Amino acid sequence: MRQLKVKKLIDIIQTTELPIEIDFNLEVNKGYLKGKGEELLNDVFQELEGNGPAPLLERIKIDFKINRFLFIYDDEVHFNRYRLISLKSEIYNTFSYPWRDAYLRLCRTFEKECQKSGSQERIWNGPPLATKVFGKSEAFGELIGNGSSGWKLNAYNDAQYDLLSRLHGYKIIRIPMHENLMIGGSLKKIDELLIRPTEQMEQGIKNWFLRKLE
Repeated sequence: MRQLKVKKLIDIIQTTELPIEIDFNLEVNKGYLKGKGEELLNDVFQELEGNGPAPLLERIKIDFKINRFLFIYDDEVHFNRYRLISLKSEIYNTFSYPWRDAYLRLCRTFEKECQKSGSQERIWNGPPLATKVFGKSEAFGELIGNGSSGWKLNAYNDAQYDLLSRLHGYKIIRIPMHENLMIGGSLKKIDELLIRPTEQMEQGIKNWFLRKLE
């Protein structure tokens, strides 16, 4: 469902003259991390109770790119206590991310929604790397004790995306599924608008999106 919503958003943006590049992959130059960058990531890794060397991504996969802006659409599994921890790290004091405050609030507000979809085995436990570096998850949906190793890895990787994109000279813009738009005199979630948008809704989405580029 997430991919269908991203596709609809891209379809709407493509009606403008913006130079959009879909499914952009950024190859990571690990040399950019030497020194301060490694320190910032290690701090996040330790705050999430990671063990061993902090793993580094070789590339980051972006939904779409417009000039030097990278856009990612975040679904419900990105809003929980572990992402809140990573958002409070020094990365977000060293660099400016205009959406950070909203994400802090969303992580505090929508963890129950995250649990509904994030308790599936592939998300809760994550790939083998998640267990290796964050330990074995508790029972599905149980957030006491060690909680979810998969959620922790997602939170750590989100922080990697945010830092690596900046170190490579890009500005990352995250679009949370919970973001509200004022359309037709009422607030509507972008996630709901992208299911079957009317012409009026599409115009509202277009105007909302263009403001993100200002």
